Amino acid sequence: MESQPLPQKESPQQNPFGIWIAGIAFTFFIALLGFLLAMVPGFDHVGQLACAIIIAVIYRQIFGYPEALRTGITFSSKKLLRLAIILYGLKLNIDTVFHDGLGLLVRDAFVIVFAISLTVWLAKVFKADKNISLLLGVGTGVCGAAAIAAVAPIVKAKDEDTAIGVGIIALMGTVFAIGYTILRPILPLIPTDYGIWSGISLHELAHVAIAAAPAGEDALAIGLLAKLGRVFLLVPLCFIFIYFMKRKSKGDQTQNKVEFPWFLLGFILLSVLGSYVFGHSIPVSDNVMEGVYTITTWLLTAAMVGLGLNVSLQDLRTRALKPLIAMTITSVCLSVVAYFIV
Repeated sequence: MESQPLPQKESPQQNPFGIWIAGIAFTFFIALLGFLLAMVPGFDHVGQLACAIIIAVIYRQIFGYPEALRTGITFSSKKLLRLAIILYGLKLNIDTVFHDGLGLLVRDAFVIVFAISLTVWLAKVFKADKNISLLLGVGTGVCGAAAIAAVAPIVKAKDEDTAIGVGIIALMGTVFAIGYTILRPILPLIPTDYGIWSGISLHELAHVAIAAAPAGEDALAIGLLAKLGRVFLLVPLCFIFIYFMKRKSKGDQTQNKVEFPWFLLGFILLSVLGSYVFGHSIPVSDNVMEGVYTITTWLLTAAMVGLGLNVSLQDLRTRALKPLIAMTITSVCLSVVAYFIV
């Protein structure tokens, strides 16, 4: 009688679901490390998102890309990223923008066109990487990481380019926000004008909050309203990019068709629900909304970790320096121009 072979343990390769979960968990673990690092004095101004990307990039350079976990990491960097953008729509109160911020929308639109145009032009002058520069221009003009993440799949940017853009925006935006707080006492601006200046020129919502809060509640409120106007304009901007990418693909048969970013519809839907349903027809407590915002931050951070793991410092040195210079010049010019149109 032949002996039966002993059952073999299932190898990781035979357990794709386990690998998928492990990869997602890995991105959240680094996100947690970023959260903890952001609590350290000095790093608290940098923020969880930038800290997590820094850790992910350092991990990649020391240990290499964790190939065994690729499926879960890719899920975080793509699917969770889109979910985070959809949930980000709850932060946009369309009703407030329409009723109180219509005047600001005109300046917001000018800021977006100015930032993108100047960054792209400077990229040509410096012969900088076009994709990274374009993403930095969008992030500078609209709303930082969320704008870059929304536009990246439309313009077919590489994950590495997206991560580089987000990292630069997060770090430079923090520098500018701190610079604003230093300049505030010596600027001849009343608190509300200072809030508007912060809202129409700084990179992220968090950066506007850092800069405007010391000037008082009125400055913070009007600053965030000005910033929300730029977030609102992200949607039409995405459709403009879709139009130009489709025209480009028609002219070049080697280009793939532009896929419609369906997650934008989710962004719009939650913006409408958050503006006209939640808190009105359906009562929702502030604690619940804060919980959703926290989840959004963690999802976005985990997604950025997945992107950060694709970054090679060699490429960062060779490809990101010139776009960084272009983006810095644009940010300085934007701050000066915005100051005079407040």
